[in-house]
Amino acid sequence: MARVFTLEEAREVLPKVQAMTRPVFELASSLAEELQSAEDREDEARVESLQTRLETLMDAWAEAVRDLGPDVKGPWLVDFDSGDGYWCWAFPEEDLDHWHDYEGGFSSRIPVAHKPEAHLG
Repeated sequence: MARVFTLEEAREVLPKVQAMTRPVFELASSLAEELQSAEDREDEARVESLQTRLETLMDAWAEAVRDLGPDVKGPWLVDFDSGDGYWCWAFPEEDLDHWHDYEGGFSSRIPVAHKPEAHLG
């Protein structure tokens, strides 16, 4: 069962997520540039090696973030279950300032201040 976070709890975990995300983002960006160069040269062996390294890096980042309790919804996109949706963070945002419901996604997120009150059945 996924962990449910109050906004305060999510904001307490966020600095750890940010600290692990920045260096991984920088390394992934570097690998992606190398990958593009290898693709341009049609160096298939290098392309395969770099793709594997990039996938391994992204998988390790996602697992490390999930170990802290939130969910990874995509590259550099982290959701903290609020019990009625998600507190939503995307690198390189400074704070956890957005929320979206379970059916919505990144494109439907709204400022935390506009989050509707939870309705308990």
